Amino acid sequence: MKDRSSVAVIDPHGCSVPMVDAERVSAVRRSLPSEETVEDLAQVFGLLADPGRLRMVAALLEGGEMCVCDLAAATGQSMSGASHALRLLRMRRVVKVRRSGRMAYYQLADSHVRMLFDLAIAHAGHTEGGLGDG
Repeated sequence: MKDRSSVAVIDPHGCSVPMVDAERVSAVRRSLPSEETVEDLAQVFGLLADPGRLRMVAALLEGGEMCVCDLAAATGQSMSGASHALRLLRMRRVVKVRRSGRMAYYQLADSHVRMLFDLAIAHAGHTEGGLGDG
């Protein structure tokens, strides 16, 4: 039997010191986005976590400016569901609206949304092939 006094127990949930590289921690803390920016990002990513809203974004990426009726038909959503999704996306500045009489036409707010979506699709395709960083 081994002598337990020579076995070091490492706590996998904590460090034995509060900080290993204070300079790096300080540099990282200075470079982090503001709390307000992080909250905004969390809101946008939360919106995009819904499959129906993601289909809306994908439809707008493919179709450009579209009315609510066409977006509902393209994504298989009800008019009410599509309108609700678009209202939420508009509130977070993911889409913008142009009104023409009684019709409302939606499009992506800017090219950053396209870049974000394209990167997410590339990432999903990259990770589908297997786990890891390779």
